[in-house]
Amino acid sequence: MPSRSQETSTPPEWPHCGHGTSLEDQVGCRGIHVPGHTACLAHLADADRDTYLASLTPGSDIDHRGTRFTGPLLDALLAALHDTTGQPRFGLARFESATFESDARFASATFQHYAGFELATFERGASFASAIFESTAWLESVTFQGDARFGSATFQSYAGFGSATFEGEAAFESATFGQTVGFESATFEMGAGFVSATFQGDAGFGSATFQGYAGFELATFEGTAGFGSATFQSYAGFEAATFESTAGFWAATFKNYAKFGWATFEGTAGFRAATFEGAAGFELATFKSYAGFEAATFESDAWFQSATFKQAATVGPAVCAGRVLLSGATFGGPVTLSFAAHSLECRRTRWSSTAEVRLRYATVDFAHAVFEYPLTIAAELDPFVLDDGQQLAEDPHASAPSSGVRLASLRGVDAAHLVLADVDLSGCLFAGTVHLDQLRLEGACTFDTIPPAVHWRRWPPVRFTERRVLAEEHHWRASRPGAVRGWNVAVLGAGRAGPLQMAPVYRALRKAFEDGKHEPGAADFYYGEMEMRRHAGDIPRSERFLLTAYWALSGYGLRASRALAWLGVAMCLTVVLLMAVGLAKETPRQTATGTVPAGGGKVTFEIGKDDPKNPAGDRFNGERFEKALSVTLNSVVFRSSGQDLTTAGTYIEMASRLAEPVLLGLAVLAVRNRVKR
Repeated sequence: MPSRSQETSTPPEWPHCGHGTSLEDQVGCRGIHVPGHTACLAHLADADRDTYLASLTPGSDIDHRGTRFTGPLLDALLAALHDTTGQPRFGLARFESATFESDARFASATFQHYAGFELATFERGASFASAIFESTAWLESVTFQGDARFGSATFQSYAGFGSATFEGEAAFESATFGQTVGFESATFEMGAGFVSATFQGDAGFGSATFQGYAGFELATFEGTAGFGSATFQSYAGFEAATFESTAGFWAATFKNYAKFGWATFEGTAGFRAATFEGAAGFELATFKSYAGFEAATFESDAWFQSATFKQAATVGPAVCAGRVLLSGATFGGPVTLSFAAHSLECRRTRWSSTAEVRLRYATVDFAHAVFEYPLTIAAELDPFVLDDGQQLAEDPHASAPSSGVRLASLRGVDAAHLVLADVDLSGCLFAGTVHLDQLRLEGACTFDTIPPAVHWRRWPPVRFTERRVLAEEHHWRASRPGAVRGWNVAVLGAGRAGPLQMAPVYRALRKAFEDGKHEPGAADFYYGEMEMRRHAGDIPRSERFLLTAYWALSGYGLRASRALAWLGVAMCLTVVLLMAVGLAKETPRQTATGTVPAGGGKVTFEIGKDDPKNPAGDRFNGERFEKALSVTLNSVVFRSSGQDLTTAGTYIEMASRLAEPVLLGLAVLAVRNRVKR
């Protein structure tokens, strides 16, 4: 674009009037010649001007580039173009670089073809770098049937485009609006370009309709930007726009992609009851004050990646049929997020103050998020309630089977300040979480369980006892050779977690449950910890043997049925062995021997007992069973039965008195771990 000195010293591209040339101004009047004359409309003789104006009819093409219009001259031109309705109607209208010395009143005018106002000067402006409207520009109810060009225009006073209709392209690139500008109820049937425009006063676009592209990229709104109830039927671009005051998009409708990437909202950002039928992009946007999305509806994804919320107290409640993407976002103050969404991605987010995330229907991913203060992730059991007491409509999720919230990942998170309430953790990845032992679980937080029932299609058959397990264990067991059906292998991102990584996770969760006085839950995670230790590749063979025996005999002291089963087996084996080889054939007889002195006197007797004899004949009868059972039952409680036993029976009883009380103790311990509070 030429500079101001170039504008004054360089002749225009059209044949110009040249009136008033001097040594200082060798160009003179820049107005284009009136057809058939060598002067512009402003410097034409009165008789010639009247003849020219009389020749005009409604819809005539006019070209008055560079012409200076006084108030009466503009009125005379408009009057010459009045149609039967009493309103001016233009064909091709060219006013580039024109100067309007008074108010420009184009109210209710119709521009049937191209309307060009680039580089025009309204009132006494001296800048040729952009058009200047120094007084009021009245364009209410105007119809532009062709393209309307206001590029680089500067409106220093009120500019009214209320109810205007732009049937062609509407170009306001780099325009400057010094005071209030009104586009209320305006209709843009094709593209509307406000790229790099500056709105120094209030900008009213309430109830406007943008049927084509709406481009506000790099625009600056220093006053209130009102887009309440506006309709954007095509792409709406506000990239890198700056809103220095309130930005009101209340009840606005975006039927296509709406992009606010890199936008800056220094005042209130109001999107209450707005509807985004396409994707909504707020990537790298900055919200320095209140960010209001109450009752907003996102029918596709809502992108807030790397956005900054400096003082947003609340965001939502809002409904999103797709994903709410907050990965990389920063929250500088206390905030409450409320969404009924399909998923919420908060990877690598930073929370510099207390925060509460209340959700419905959502799957949440908080991998590598940073919490500096307490943060709560909670499932909202009932629909959100708005400020007016009405429930938030959740139509996009009407067919959802449940409104529950699922946590997908906490990898890389410091959980010291994290509280989870009523969240489904069955698919959550915990490996890599720091301070997991300080995690607080409130309400009904559920974990995944192992495959149920007995699996007979393998040897030996497998039966798993129900317990809480991690998603990583599901994936690890499903990926092992010979895995039974039921282990879930479709766990995204869990492929590298093995027993070495899962053992500390189980240990930390066990402590968290113990600190929360939830002993049965802690017992499940203790079982998982021991399982991972038993399968880990870094433990000695002797330790693995002990752990395997501990698991086989009692399920690490947590399976009472297993310990009681082994106790029953041990007792039956003891009874059978005692009946077979342990009990003596018969009760040994006592004999007394002594010597009687020849002269009489005291007699001394020695009482002895025969050695027990090994059984023979019928060993398995009722009498021997009762004796063997008595010995066995007494052995369980470390008591001696007093039965006569063979040498083998003595050793059998010793082994029974060692093993069976231990098995009984393991069973009691398992019951205790399940009922302890």
